[in-house]
Amino acid sequence: MEQFRAVRRRTLDLAEPLSAEDQCIQSMADVSPTKWHLAHTTWFFEEFILKAHANGYEAFDPHYGFLFNSYYEQVGPRHERPKRGLLSRPPLADVLAYRTHVETAVSRLMAEQDDAASLLSNLVELGCHHEQQHQELLLTDIKHVLSCNPLKPAYQPPRPRDASRTRTWDWIEQAGGLVEVGQGSEDFAFDCEGPRHRVWLEPYRLASRPVTNGEFLAFMEDGGYRRPELWLSDGWAACKRQGWQAPLYWDRNGDGDWRIFTLAGLRPLDPDAPVCHVSFFEADAYASWAGKRLPTEAEWEVVATPLTPAGNFAGSREYHPVPAQGDGLRQIYGDVWEWTASAYRPYPGFRAAEGAVGEYNGKFMSGQMVLRGGSCVTPEGHVRPTYRNFFYPADRWQFTGIRLAEDCPHRSVQVPPLTETEEAQETPADPSTLAFLNDVVVGLSDTPKSLPAKWFYDEAGADLFEAICELPEYYPARTETEILRNAAPAIAEALGPKPVLVEYGSGAMSKVRRLLDCLQEPHAFVAIDISAEQLAQAAGDLEAAYPKLRVHTIAKDFTKPISLPEWLGEAGRRCAFFPGSTIGNFDPLEARLLLERMREAVGSGGALVIGVDLKKDKARLEAAYDDSTGVTARFNKNLLVRIQHELGGDLDLDAFEHRALYNEAAGRIEMHLRSRERQTVTVAGHKFHFEPGETIHTENSHKFTVPEFQALAEDAGFTPVQAWTDPDNLFSVHLFDAG
Repeated sequence: MEQFRAVRRRTLDLAEPLSAEDQCIQSMADVSPTKWHLAHTTWFFEEFILKAHANGYEAFDPHYGFLFNSYYEQVGPRHERPKRGLLSRPPLADVLAYRTHVETAVSRLMAEQDDAASLLSNLVELGCHHEQQHQELLLTDIKHVLSCNPLKPAYQPPRPRDASRTRTWDWIEQAGGLVEVGQGSEDFAFDCEGPRHRVWLEPYRLASRPVTNGEFLAFMEDGGYRRPELWLSDGWAACKRQGWQAPLYWDRNGDGDWRIFTLAGLRPLDPDAPVCHVSFFEADAYASWAGKRLPTEAEWEVVATPLTPAGNFAGSREYHPVPAQGDGLRQIYGDVWEWTASAYRPYPGFRAAEGAVGEYNGKFMSGQMVLRGGSCVTPEGHVRPTYRNFFYPADRWQFTGIRLAEDCPHRSVQVPPLTETEEAQETPADPSTLAFLNDVVVGLSDTPKSLPAKWFYDEAGADLFEAICELPEYYPARTETEILRNAAPAIAEALGPKPVLVEYGSGAMSKVRRLLDCLQEPHAFVAIDISAEQLAQAAGDLEAAYPKLRVHTIAKDFTKPISLPEWLGEAGRRCAFFPGSTIGNFDPLEARLLLERMREAVGSGGALVIGVDLKKDKARLEAAYDDSTGVTARFNKNLLVRIQHELGGDLDLDAFEHRALYNEAAGRIEMHLRSRERQTVTVAGHKFHFEPGETIHTENSHKFTVPEFQALAEDAGFTPVQAWTDPDNLFSVHLFDAG
């Protein structure tokens, strides 16, 4: 229910800067008025949840089903889409009252449910994701509306931007082969994202960032909009018919300089920002001009799958693409939806759901093209690597951009023939192994090379980390333990009776005991960790030590959305527990996204207890991550051991050395594996070349001041309650309320 309330609040927040007059306008057939979005998302909950499952529910207004149905034929007739701007009645005040009425009824229904709770929860979750789609449409639509006003009014004032940017780009090379794509987990996904299936890919390369305004301007100056040989036939016809000469919202001032209309009004064109508001036809023409092509959606998904969906989404409040920063693969998520060369068609085995809800996606699988990655107006947490957006190839009013691809004809994928036994017994690889392989191939193909720190923690890695915590140089573990010992009574008092602790990355579950010993009749403990083996062992030990405590385990990557068991609803306050300064391993945007997911999990009235390492002198920090006995080095090199054992990697462990350094400008410790010599390593048939001194970046550990971290948590929706530190200000433990 917290997700439901948060999503509904966010829609109203987006509409708040607009006048009632703004919210009534429909500037073209594809655009819907803001007021209609507010009503339609409410109609969805009323139609598919309340009317179907709430006994005795009376519709707020019997006319609203006709006015605010979008395209559900099985529900009944509806007002014509191109005429939504004629709905001056009902007034905005009535639509807002409609939202309140339906929200109250849905909340009451969910509170009353027992046996049907799972079905209703799934429908409410679907409704929330549907509303998030309309939050994005609300912004894209009002941008078009405001652009048609001769005053060119702004939705919001301009926001200050970071001046740093990266103008260069390179290629992310992929070996191809037999891959699995599509949604296959139990996490939420729209039906069109599955089933998971196999696809054969030839070797290819993907551009490390999207095409920029400056690069697209070169296409325009070379006659791109006047050269039919670059365009598909339908695209050239659309270009001539609609008079395209530049992307949508581009405009030249009296001096001949290009400007672009944004949600902050008319702004100078930034040549380094990703080009957006281009159609599929324009994207394809640009790719032809550049001698490249657009990627298929499977090619895009293979590269994106290992990466956490973090970037310039709507939560940044920027509402416009920003220039790329840094090296390697950039902006795969956020900024602009990226056109692919794939038609929006069903995957093998796809079946639409029965009833009107089945009309949600399946009936649109004709004549449209797939886009991937999300944009600067997509809500945080809404997209996934498997998310399939789709629009008609001439559509331009969405934040749509271009990422190039090309074939690698000089490479080939060698596929050894299967034996008769293998042909009979062939089964898909374990999803975790495939994810590990994808991360390794993507990370070692990148420039600079990197590997996600989450793969440190197999059983051996977890044991090594426990050993690190005992080292004299490694102050965080013992310092945090002492802080927790002193702060636990105050935390227990704040949480109240029968709380539920939800520990993220629970590991050996040792620190949580400091809290459990002080809590008032803890109702349950939920442990989340990627290592199922260690999770089971640690949970057994904890249950033996606390026989009255109900322990529930979730073997999963805790950076993904987590669904907590429904029986927790009968308990007291929920508290996310995240010790060990692990939050520092995430870049700021990723950290905020994770904190937002924790807030959603604990719900309104919940809490967060989190450990945060503090900024201090360089020598002490580097000693903590490069101990004199070499335990941290073995922990870092355990990634290479896993690649050898689990992926059949052919590499020499002695040819790499552990390096840890403090990057003062970024406020973080960086861990690297440095190649001692020129070498080539092979992993599952993929070859990767290293120069002497070249590194694999394996982990960051950001350090904070107390005010810096409190500001980050506040951005994620938490309110600071108290922060405890040790006498030397080495480490901190924070308590936050989830508002």
